Parts: sequence; C-alpha cells; structure tokens
Amino acid sequence: MSIEINNESTIPVDEAAILRLAAFALDTMHVHADAELAIVLVDEGAMEQLHVQWMDEPGPTDVLSFPMDELRPGTEEQETPPGLLGDIVLCPQVAKEQAETAGHSTLDELLLLTTHGVLHLLGFDHAEPAEEKEMFGIQRDILIGFAMQERQRH
Repeated sequence: MSIEINNESTIPVDEAAILRLAAFALDTMHVHADAELAIVLVDEGAMEQLHVQWMDEPGPTDVLSFPMDELRPGTEEQETPPGLLGDIVLCPQVAKEQAETAGHSTLDELLLLTTHGVLHLLGFDHAEPAEEKEMFGIQRDILIGFAMQERQRH
C-alpha cells in the first residue's frame, strides 16, 4: 500500500497514527496493496480555497476527498484492482474545533476524518439516509477495529 502523507499545516499531528489508520481502513475495505493514496494536511486558508473551488461553499471544511481511478471496495475473494485511489485533504484547525465540541482528541477527530475520506474515495456517500447509515456504520466499524489493533500494539 503506497500511502503518502504531507503535513503542510502549522499544527503538528501524529502522522504515523494517521498512516496506520489509512492502511487499516484500506486493508479492511480489501483495497489492492498496490493502490496509491495521498493525504495532505493544510491550514484553514488553503482548505477554504479548495472548499470554494471544488464544492462552491464558503469557509474551510474538515475533509475533502478527490477520487482518481474510481476504485470501489473489494471483497475477501476479490481485491480492488491496483490504481490511484486519490487524495484526502484534512484541516487540523477545523478538526481541533470539532474535537473540542465532540469531547475527544484532535487526533481522534483526524482519524475519523481520514476514515471518512477513504470511504468517499471508495464511492461511499451520505446524501441519502440509507447511504448515510451504511457509510457511517462502516466508518464506525473501521474506527473500532483500528482502536482495538492500536491497543494490542501497546
């Protein structure tokens, strides 16, 4: 799995944990080992520019996903083909505010947003209630599985 992370923001983050989570999520979704993913962390100004340019919405957002090869989740029997999964852009400042509101750490929020971004890259959406239920259920399962794996590491 080729996962590249680049922190262009002014906030230090646990890049190793984000990489582990991304690898866990891709593995859980049976994405081919030769798939490529890029994760970029940017400050609010850069995120606001992307949000306006690509979503036509004002202000910075927490996460944006830019799919490339339109890969879809695989199965145990059939992985996705290799390819470019795409890019996830995270904004640690927005994540920090959301984490404070939700009562958990900024890292936990970034892990949730990374999972959310991976699922969007794999074609999941939450525009309709049934889609939201499916996507958020998978998101929760990935985060719980990752937390259990992390506990075993320590």
